[in-house]
Amino acid sequence: QVQLVESGGGLVQPGGSLKLSCATSRFTLDVYAVHWFRKAPGKGREWVSCISSSGTNYADSVKGRFTISRDSARNPEAKSTVFLEMHNLQPEDTAIYYCATGITTAVTDCGPEDPNMFDYWGQGTQVTVVS
Repeated sequence: QVQLVESGGGLVQPGGSLKLSCATSRFTLDVYAVHWFRKAPGKGREWVSCISSSGTNYADSVKGRFTISRDSARNPEAKSTVFLEMHNLQPEDTAIYYCATGITTAVTDCGPEDPNMFDYWGQGTQVTVVS
């Protein structure tokens, strides 16, 4: 069973930084790419970034400010984590951030995807950027 648990959100001022975590299993990361989405008030879910064993990809709106990475747990039964490090945050980055997985394999390149295609989602973590 695939489980995703986000953490690390919070309240920051413009220009600030946060590091989000998406806890899952090493097995999940071996099989699937992991994606980050965000949902701002009154808007639909927006694709943000993804990571697979082939590499990473970013939305233009966050390129150069956000970095996605994963830890290096070796045991397939161990917990593993995907991180989204966010710098120079702006008010337009305010949203609930979700990690999702289940449709793109870990060994292929990943990129923007329709959020309706994903089977597995975390509960989300709130990021608020205010002066």
